[in-house]
Amino acid sequence: MTLRAALSNAVREETLTRNVAADIKMPVPRKRKVKPWSVDEARTFLESARTREDPMYLAYVLVLVLGLRLGEALGLRWEDVDLDQAEMTIGWQIQRVAGKLLHRRTKTDASDATLPFPEIVTAALRARQRARNAAREAAGEDWQETGLVFTTASGRPVEPSNFRRSFANSCDKAGVRKVHVHATRKTCASLLVALDIHPRVAMHILRHSQISVTMNVYAEVSSEETRKALKRLGDRLDS
Repeated sequence: MTLRAALSNAVREETLTRNVAADIKMPVPRKRKVKPWSVDEARTFLESARTREDPMYLAYVLVLVLGLRLGEALGLRWEDVDLDQAEMTIGWQIQRVAGKLLHRRTKTDASDATLPFPEIVTAALRARQRARNAAREAAGEDWQETGLVFTTASGRPVEPSNFRRSFANSCDKAGVRKVHVHATRKTCASLLVALDIHPRVAMHILRHSQISVTMNVYAEVSSEETRKALKRLGDRLDS
């Protein structure tokens, strides 16, 4: 690239009549594809986080089981969660822009969705509710009410960078392969299959336009032992 630029400059200055490097095609570096977690890796990660009572456990469940993006999970409000109907509306996100931490609408209407959720999410949400109430009581007058599901000890929004660090540390503690938090979305479909979520519900969660697409995912079933292990995890969370 440097040589090509230098020769182009020489042509402009009429030192050369032709840039011999102009027609050389430079190889485009391939993006490294990150292999998403297997269902077993996701199960191990979630079980470890729950056992340790990781304060971000619910967020891990949301990105893995519902496929939420990091900003969507951190931007979730309690008013957008209906525990009785087991569904939540995704329409807000937390983002750091130009040095400011912003809570704002998702970029497009297509990003908005009302998602049903399985019992593993219900149980994690209830546990998060109890933790939030305890934190609010402990903070007293220092508590800042934002209405967000995920907050600091004083009620303020959680920094995305802090969540990424927590996620990476939790990978180490669980003894699973480190992946970027964005890669967890690709594990979502496999988890829904392994958790025996009804295809129609999975279709809604995965935002597929046709049930046939969802059924193709369900055709790639995980091992029976993995399905049983995840079922046990869900049963323990429901109790």
